[in-house]
Amino acid sequence: MTQFHDQIVAYTPAHREAWKRLNEEWLVADGFVLEEKDHRTLGDPEGEILSKGGRIFFAERDGAAVGCCGLIAMADGGYEVTKMTIRPEARGGGLAIRLLEACEAAARAEGAHRLYLETSSTLGPALALYARFGFVNLPPQPTPYARADVWMEKRL
Repeated sequence: MTQFHDQIVAYTPAHREAWKRLNEEWLVADGFVLEEKDHRTLGDPEGEILSKGGRIFFAERDGAAVGCCGLIAMADGGYEVTKMTIRPEARGGGLAIRLLEACEAAARAEGAHRLYLETSSTLGPALALYARFGFVNLPPQPTPYARADVWMEKRL
């Protein structure tokens, strides 16, 4: 059995291309079109997320980025979980939960009262992951994404 060295790390400028590549890969693989907000967020994570009080975490396996997840600071004091993905070959080992745990810990450290996310009803495994992690469905919310038809939050 192969042993991997997996870890969750905070974004550094060296992750910039991985952030874009990992997210473009899953969006295209799941049949989505990259929308205007995707292009902004993926093209400038420092300006669109980090400089506005957000965070980005990476799942690394043996030093290579195999997943990521961002937190966007919201006006209400919560954080939006965004651009969550794990490469197909790295799924099933708990990395997604570990990314969500890192996001929750960072949000709690900032005194946030909730995590929020928007997703698609076509992403069954993601919906199951979020529900297991304690997210509950919300009524429809305003969204910049055509693909978003599920809204969820986890109260902290």
